[in-house]
Amino acid sequence: MRFAVPAALALVLATPAAIAQTQPGAPVASRVVAGTYAVDTAHTQVTWSLNHMGFSMLEGQFGASGGTLTLDPARPQTAKVDVTFKIDELSVTSAKFAEHLKSKDFFDAATYPTARFVSTGVKVMGTKAVITGNLTIKDQTKPVTLNATFFGAGTNPMSKKLNVGFRATGKIKRSDFGVGAYTPVVGDEVDLTINAAFTAQ
Repeated sequence: MRFAVPAALALVLATPAAIAQTQPGAPVASRVVAGTYAVDTAHTQVTWSLNHMGFSMLEGQFGASGGTLTLDPARPQTAKVDVTFKIDELSVTSAKFAEHLKSKDFFDAATYPTARFVSTGVKVMGTKAVITGNLTIKDQTKPVTLNATFFGAGTNPMSKKLNVGFRATGKIKRSDFGVGAYTPVVGDEVDLTINAAFTAQ
């Protein structure tokens, strides 16, 4: 009996590694095939953060409503991405605050319910890439640079289709897009983190 607890503890400690080994996705470039992929709207989002009055970092999130990724592993620099995000369904920790952000003070989501990123160039360095493109929010289009990392590829056991995923970061100034209310009391610079998943057609 005195060996039961250590044995159970060893099993618990070993479990995460065992789970990790069974995950279907991994950053293995040879798994990626050329083609056009549809954005996985359930698993793609932009998380944004900014300095709120010097008191705290404020975060929120937008989900994707559609888009595509076209790529060819033999010519990765020709990849193109076009993703639309749901401004009118933004997520923050307070419903009242979410409604304020959707109002004309900020995003005016009733008039401009979506935002869109369209790539204009890709520079690939192994499993990383610098993606340049145009971001449109409230009909204001500005160039944006994203630093992307290939996160994983593999067959999704639920859909039985090939999935590929990437993680990217970037910075914008919200005032460039007509969402600059209360600057500089509330920070103008916004950090973006994009987790994007795509499914083969």
